Amino acid sequence: MNDSEPSSSPLAEYGFERRFDERRALEWMQENWRQSFMFCGLYAALVFLGQHYMRERPKLNLRRPLVLWSLSLAVFSIIGAFRTGLYMLHVLANSGFRQSVCDNSFYSAPVTKFWAYAFVLSKAPELGDTVFIVLRKQRLIFLHWYHHITVLLYSWYSYKDQVAGGGWFMTMNYLVHSLMYTYYAARAAGLRVPRPFAMIITATQILQMVMGLAVVGLVYRWMHEVRCPSNLHNITWGSLMYLSYLVLFASFFYNSYLKGSSKEKGQKVE
Repeated sequence: MNDSEPSSSPLAEYGFERRFDERRALEWMQENWRQSFMFCGLYAALVFLGQHYMRERPKLNLRRPLVLWSLSLAVFSIIGAFRTGLYMLHVLANSGFRQSVCDNSFYSAPVTKFWAYAFVLSKAPELGDTVFIVLRKQRLIFLHWYHHITVLLYSWYSYKDQVAGGGWFMTMNYLVHSLMYTYYAARAAGLRVPRPFAMIITATQILQMVMGLAVVGLVYRWMHEVRCPSNLHNITWGSLMYLSYLVLFASFFYNSYLKGSSKEKGQKVE
């Protein structure tokens, strides 16, 4: 399964990374990935029932819990981006771009195996972002809850098959979340963050979607030429997902920063 794993990687792993049993993780995901549908169903029900419940009630402040929540996710994302980024740079430098796309040893390499699994599992607790929006009675835009649901479903679905492209998808998302949750933690703490910083975050999200589409396309192109494990179902759903994100994030950017509308400014969308 991992013929492409670098045999002489100089990357040093931490003890908990080395001890992590990726085989048991894969077995669990292959047996339980459909539970992601249950999580998403409960999430959607709680979100919209929560909005109904809060309709006639005063909004909650929740500033301190929101700071801690966003800060914890920011720290997790920063560490994840650092560890997976080191591995991806190693593959790029030693094996080239094609191998970085087709590599599926990302799921089992000593440095990244823990962070790959932590990434897909983190999509479940990240649903908690919406709880703060509902309880603080902020405007919940379609992009926010649609993005949370589809990322969770696609991440769990892809991990069970350990398809090519995962290294790029996860590392890019870790990087974007590093910026995004740091921004939300600062905002929740009452710090004045310059407006261009929010624009930069949304721009990086758009760039992530463009790169995601490119990686999916390359996996499709190389799937039968080289060892680039994937399947048409994954490529189809991945393409539809990234294309829809690209349209929605581009629209969000236009309405928030170019059109002069401030209605959606500051909403969580990732």
